[in-house]
Amino acid sequence: MLLLFICFIPILGLSNGTETEQDFTWHLKKVPQIVSERTFSLDSPKFEAKTKLELNSVCGIECQRKLPVPSLSDLKDLLSYETVFENGTRTLTEVNVLGLGLDPAGNTTTMPRSARKKRQIYGTDSRFSIYDKRFMTNFPFNTAVKISTGCSGILISPRHVLTAAHCLHDGKDYVKGSKRLRVGLMKTKSRGDGRKRKGAKRSRREVSAAQEEPEAATELRRRSKGGGRKQRRSGRKQETSDGMPSFQWTRVKSTHIPKGWFKGVSGDIALDYDYAVLELKRPHKRKYMELGISPTIKMMPGSMIHFSGFDNDRSGQLVYRFCSISDESNDLFYQYCDAEPGSTGSGVYLRLKEPNKKKWKRKIIAVYSGHQWVDVNGEQQDYNVAVRITPLKYAQICFWIHGNDENCTQG
Repeated sequence: MLLLFICFIPILGLSNGTETEQDFTWHLKKVPQIVSERTFSLDSPKFEAKTKLELNSVCGIECQRKLPVPSLSDLKDLLSYETVFENGTRTLTEVNVLGLGLDPAGNTTTMPRSARKKRQIYGTDSRFSIYDKRFMTNFPFNTAVKISTGCSGILISPRHVLTAAHCLHDGKDYVKGSKRLRVGLMKTKSRGDGRKRKGAKRSRREVSAAQEEPEAATELRRRSKGGGRKQRRSGRKQETSDGMPSFQWTRVKSTHIPKGWFKGVSGDIALDYDYAVLELKRPHKRKYMELGISPTIKMMPGSMIHFSGFDNDRSGQLVYRFCSISDESNDLFYQYCDAEPGSTGSGVYLRLKEPNKKKWKRKIIAVYSGHQWVDVNGEQQDYNVAVRITPLKYAQICFWIHGNDENCTQG
């Protein structure tokens, strides 16, 4: 019955029953062009900033409503970017933006505001620790990586990782650990590889349900309610019987951060520019996750998003979660996904149908910025925030990956 439930969920109407399968499709869009105009050298960074996984006094959705629409000149400045190389040298690249249609509506919110609890875990902890190596080392979970500064990230090409800018830079200087930055790709220890773990089939169904269908995972959690402590003890045994992830660490060749993240450009650090791309010194051979342009909440099945990272309170474990989005602006998502420091920088993804095909495909639509304190009508409130991949951000990240705009015309 559970397998039938999983199979039929994608074709059922969601929300108010008016949405159907055909609504949930990746619609390719023509994106603006980011063109490099000139690059010049800067002084080497000091690398003295402390890593902060929570940000204060940043401009969130409510604050963004009051901001004017940025001009083309503003966008060219904000989308210019710094590159730091492994030898400590630094450059600034100024860009031009072509084919852009400015939105006169500015930053608008389509969902009503709701009261938020001042917690990173909302009610019952709905996170799933992934123990089974068959999942840890296979798509989509193997796209999650660990950043040596204490954050997470996601593979977006054979040589590139997407993460949050504040994992590397505090708005004024690069953090201490970013001078010799490394990325950890998951691998499993060989301990206990030859033994079959009791209950493996059940674990596989639970993780598969969580991965593919939130409703099925909810049912599984309901059935196992009250057994949390026993399950956690069982999880510790799996560390030795089934192998916990270790990491193959790879040096980072260069780091790209948009200039909009730096204080002094936008007046303060802005959450909508909290993203960065790392270029690895050597390529990996794993399947990576493609970028996608973030759709609106109405175009997401159940308004659900998914992401996996390395939460600090579950040391050595890959943690997967899903949740619904509660609010959105042009650049940000507010959501109730249970998360702890360490998962910051994770790639937020969505599963939609490919155009003219029956196949469903996952794409990255946002970067998890973490548990942030934002200014709401002059008061500080906390939220779990993700930075949406807009057409402009898609164009910029794609440009960082390919070095030209020829492969970045649609997204």
